[in-house]
Amino acid sequence: MAKRLRLSELIGEIDDAIQNRFAGETFWITAEITDVKKQVDKRWCFLKFIEKEGSLIKAEIKGVFWSTAFGSIERFEKLSGQPFASGLEITCHVRVRFHNRFGLDLEVLDIDHSYALGKLEQERQQTLDRLVKENPKQIRVVDGQYFTRNQSLELPIVLQRIALVTAPNSDGQRDFKQEMSNNPYGYAFSVTEFLTQIQGDNSSSLIIQKLQQIEADKENFDMVVIVRGGGSQTDFKPFDDYELSKYVAVFPLPILTGIGHDRNTSIVDLMARQHKTPTKVASSIVDHNFNFESEIMDLKDRLHITTERKMDNAKDNLLQIKRTVKAYSPSTILNKGYAIITSNDQIIIDPNDIKPDTEIKTILKNELIHSTVTKKSKNELDL
Repeated sequence: MAKRLRLSELIGEIDDAIQNRFAGETFWITAEITDVKKQVDKRWCFLKFIEKEGSLIKAEIKGVFWSTAFGSIERFEKLSGQPFASGLEITCHVRVRFHNRFGLDLEVLDIDHSYALGKLEQERQQTLDRLVKENPKQIRVVDGQYFTRNQSLELPIVLQRIALVTAPNSDGQRDFKQEMSNNPYGYAFSVTEFLTQIQGDNSSSLIIQKLQQIEADKENFDMVVIVRGGGSQTDFKPFDDYELSKYVAVFPLPILTGIGHDRNTSIVDLMARQHKTPTKVASSIVDHNFNFESEIMDLKDRLHITTERKMDNAKDNLLQIKRTVKAYSPSTILNKGYAIITSNDQIIIDPNDIKPDTEIKTILKNELIHSTVTKKSKNELDL
């Protein structure tokens, strides 16, 4: 007959068995985490560890971070730029605990940050490899640098009509618009905002929806700007999403990004034109227009200089022509003691036009001589 025990007695025996087996021992395990619930005020975190076989959960156990280990979560988020959230695979140092009321769980003592970071980078590289493999005509990599169809689009000569994708009332939205409106050259821009969630669950699909709206009205925009900024370094994961990155890589309008800080480069950044921060994106647009204006002003100056030079040359040529005309004018010739012979009021240029008995007129400086040709002979004088 089975032994009769109170529940507390049976649980006590389980506790004794577990203590006898696991007392003083710790283990390193690798597992996926789910149902993550952080209590930041108390510096606790409750979660579940699971191991999958395909889509089926093969093993599952509760886990907990107490305040002594909560700092390892903060270090993970700071180093990785990713939130400590469900879906991550981590390697951590644990010990087995059993509580008479709350049952069996694993108390986490520390996280292997190198494994976690390596896993995230591995997933990121897999996404990049997939983008290149599945979209060879739109995305290619040369010497570690990514080239996309979107990057090959030429920026308009002047950038004015901007579609801005950002979160409402965010630091990124404010910094971008402030830099644009306060530009030192007084340029005016038309900024149309497409506000959406840009971090957290489903944000990548929400950003795609905004890009689809812009694409449907692309004739009214010169470019697209995607910005986020301020606060934590976490929550960049949406910008490593395959579908969003692919959509950006083939988007028909140039896309400029300012979705991170100096040490962050997302996959979306690699598919577009990265300028790190919202302020730097705005500055690049202002500088683009200033460069165009500078070229126009330079052309104006060069045209003015060239025109003046040509006018000066033309004046010099005209003066030379006037001098030549004056040197060969009848009055100049007569003043030098020469004479002009005319017949029938036409200047004789060819002597063959003068025949014997022809009436001619010889014009001197102060007198006219009227005569008739009686004879012609060749000039034998050696002048």
